[in-house]
Amino acid sequence: MKQGTEGLQKFTETETEIERVRKMPKVSAADMLKLSSEEKAELYREFSHKLTTLKGTDKDEFISKVEDILPVDTKNQLWENNHYQITVSMGKMIEDTGKMPNKNQIAADTGLSRQTVHKHLSTYAAHPLYAEQITQFKFMADRVLAKVIKLAVLGDVKAARLYFDVMGNLNGQPSNNTLIKNQTNYVQINGMVLSQETVKQLNPVQLCEIEHILKEALLPDEIYS
Repeated sequence: MKQGTEGLQKFTETETEIERVRKMPKVSAADMLKLSSEEKAELYREFSHKLTTLKGTDKDEFISKVEDILPVDTKNQLWENNHYQITVSMGKMIEDTGKMPNKNQIAADTGLSRQTVHKHLSTYAAHPLYAEQITQFKFMADRVLAKVIKLAVLGDVKAARLYFDVMGNLNGQPSNNTLIKNQTNYVQINGMVLSQETVKQLNPVQLCEIEHILKEALLPDEIYS
């Protein structure tokens, strides 16, 4: 009977300590140090479950409560999960509606709070994990370029043009030695601007001459691309 009483007392004390931490508005590392290994393990299991199941502002409030004791890996996983959900949601809604969704729509679609969506969109570019993602894309650049040159060697003119353009930029050279610049509403050739208004003022003979020159200079796929 004595052993049973001691076991019950220990269980009651454990539940009391865990309940004390549960009720805290903010849990610190010092608070966790007062717990036994078993008590810590039970609380961390409970916290982990809440992080994966809570939504919206409830999740925000809980993260604020335990953020001081969350491991760095857990914080990184939360950021990556938010980034993935927001990115997928935006892409899906842009495809469906043809326009950029607002923060309320993203929040409703992802289960994140509007505040979390706003904070993520405002600060993601400065986050170290985002810099790592950009580095990963750069890491794949040589593999993509190898694919481009393979297509170029097989006769793909557009791939060849892209390859030489990229290589020129890598070597610090202008991407177009003829200084032909395509703009929204005009073409500039060696300092001479040919705008839409100028084209409208040309007579039919002049237009035919320009068309003939372009056809002679461009490859067939360039004319119709």
